[in-house]
Amino acid sequence: MDVLKSSDLTADALADVLERAKERTPAQPLLGLGAALVFEFPSARTRNAAEMAVVQLGGHPVTIRGEEVGFDRRESVEDVARTLACYHSIILARVAKHTTLERMSAALHDAGSSVPVVNLLSDVEHPTQALADLLTIEQCLGRLRDVSVAFIGDANNVARSLGDALALVGASLRVASPAGFAFGPDDVERVRGLGGELVLCDSVKEAAEGADVLYTDVWVSMGEEAEAEEKRKMFRPYSIDATLVDLASADAIVMHCLPAHRGEEISAEVLDGPRSRVWLQAENRLHSIRGLLSHLFAVEQRGR
Repeated sequence: MDVLKSSDLTADALADVLERAKERTPAQPLLGLGAALVFEFPSARTRNAAEMAVVQLGGHPVTIRGEEVGFDRRESVEDVARTLACYHSIILARVAKHTTLERMSAALHDAGSSVPVVNLLSDVEHPTQALADLLTIEQCLGRLRDVSVAFIGDANNVARSLGDALALVGASLRVASPAGFAFGPDDVERVRGLGGELVLCDSVKEAAEGADVLYTDVWVSMGEEAEAEEKRKMFRPYSIDATLVDLASADAIVMHCLPAHRGEEISAEVLDGPRSRVWLQAENRLHSIRGLLSHLFAVEQRGR
């Protein structure tokens, strides 16, 4: 089973992943097995979390930099996937283009391989981040159903995965973004098709009013450096500060997938303040990836 998008998991599968993520002494389904971790982009939290998740499940992680495989330069994406599947029982990859993951998955499927492919970030989605987000919300608020999350800023890959995941657990999402950076019709249709409640807001105040969670991400993602100054001007009103936090519910928490730029998408006062849960969120990257891998290998074993 591949996990390229949050919606590749059913509601029941997602619940199982979160339960497994809470296990502090997990079983060892990866004992003696290799896990290929491919990174076209630099990574701090994702690499550390994924490596330690594999180790805690008994496996051996092998981290591979993008230039070492050279997708479609040294070798085709398909040949890289087939090669890695010769040595490893799972491939986890952070890639520039989502189509790279789809090509890897298709190549392994066509070859009759059962090695799953997991998305550690692409330009379209970031499902392992969404899993950590749900785990954090549940831990802090005691529930997921009927939680209202306000995403402020660029409705990017993180927002996309989060919206789908929230839909699967019965939570709602409000999104406030500048024109041209909001959810498109396909995004809205997908989230609502999963049974989710999604509201596109005209202002950050509308999104934040009474919300249980305020969430943001950097304005300039990896690969967008050329657009940095223009985006900063456009996004200046889309920042989480103390005034915005005061509009949220009394028990609201603030989340950020990191890295953060203090003074841009979030103020230092809020990021380091009592409502912030960003470090728990970062820690939960490990637990949620471990829960996902545990789930995937339990599914594989049941299918044998």
